Amino acid sequence: MRDKTLLGGLIVMGVGAVLIGVVWALFLQPSRTPTEPLTAVPIQLEGDSTTYTIFEINGAESEVTFVLDEVLRGLPTIVTGNSRYVAGQIAINFANPQASQIGPITINARTLATDNEFRDNAIHNFILDTEANEFITFTPTEIRGLPAQFVANESVAIEIVGELKIRDIAQPVIFEGTVMANGRTQLTGSATAQIERGAFQLQIPNAPGVANVSEKVSLAINFIALATN
Repeated sequence: MRDKTLLGGLIVMGVGAVLIGVVWALFLQPSRTPTEPLTAVPIQLEGDSTTYTIFEINGAESEVTFVLDEVLRGLPTIVTGNSRYVAGQIAINFANPQASQIGPITINARTLATDNEFRDNAIHNFILDTEANEFITFTPTEIRGLPAQFVANESVAIEIVGELKIRDIAQPVIFEGTVMANGRTQLTGSATAQIERGAFQLQIPNAPGVANVSEKVSLAINFIALATN
């Protein structure tokens, strides 16, 4: 009888240790820090590169965000996460704006932050697995709606078609937004898109007090890009 009691105690202790390890790994383990400064992937231009002005996103003045809904301890909650660790290049052909191109947009996923440290740890350690997948990338393939000519300080409605890669899963996504040329030295703009968590296999870990996390996730970028040439 004593042996059975001892065995039962050891099993309970073992299960408890496993549960503690899981909780630590998902919610308490600190998020990884960026391995290196984020830099833009050089844009690969089609045609004569001398006809383009290259703009580079200024991370200090730009921001990416995601928004979703959840129920937190019984209260409907809007979760907003953001990061300024975003980089990318935009090539504008002022003589022929419709030939303009956008290079890959890169985000350091380890820097995404909400208002809750435990949620952030779960996002980094489990949902996005940022130890193995530090970066999220959006690779544009088409820009729709560019005008025949840019008018200084006048915004233009555009659609950006491309491929969004989160972890090792890439899916087609269309961002809708605006862009404005402030002379030939600065671009400002914003764009939004909506994705389904399931399309990227973004699973939510079981967490006490958290329920009904929305399937739809809204993504947005607000940026300022400065001319480099």
